[in-house]
Amino acid sequence: MAQARKKQVVAVVRLEILAGEATPSPPVGPALGQHGLNLPDFCKDFNNHTKHIDKGSPVPVVVTVYEDRKYEFKTKTTPAAFLLKKAAALQKGSGRPNTEKLGSVTRQQLEEIAQQKQADLTSKDLEAAVRTITGTARSMGIEVKSS
Repeated sequence: MAQARKKQVVAVVRLEILAGEATPSPPVGPALGQHGLNLPDFCKDFNNHTKHIDKGSPVPVVVTVYEDRKYEFKTKTTPAAFLLKKAAALQKGSGRPNTEKLGSVTRQQLEEIAQQKQADLTSKDLEAAVRTITGTARSMGIEVKSS
């Protein structure tokens, strides 16, 4: 019985692509094209995989490229900063977060974001995840309201 040969990994590429909007143009094309991937197939697969996410939300993705030009990709959850800006209805965070507060979020909004991000966070429970998201909000100049 012949032993199954493990596929050789050629590259691991990390990208942030808008959900449902992957195209062979930059940043996808140059990053993956240099490894000989079939870009239209990747874009179609990625767009199908992210169709349940709000269109235009940034989605971090890790693409593993193998020597036979096949690939696997794993998507992560939308960055907390994007979700916080959306919850606080902001275009961008504060340049001076300690003195300039631009918006506010409620504890309930923080819990919703923490539940969404739970898979990518290293916190042991929801309370720890909420504290992590709270820190991100404060560093962006977003005030946290208790109710």
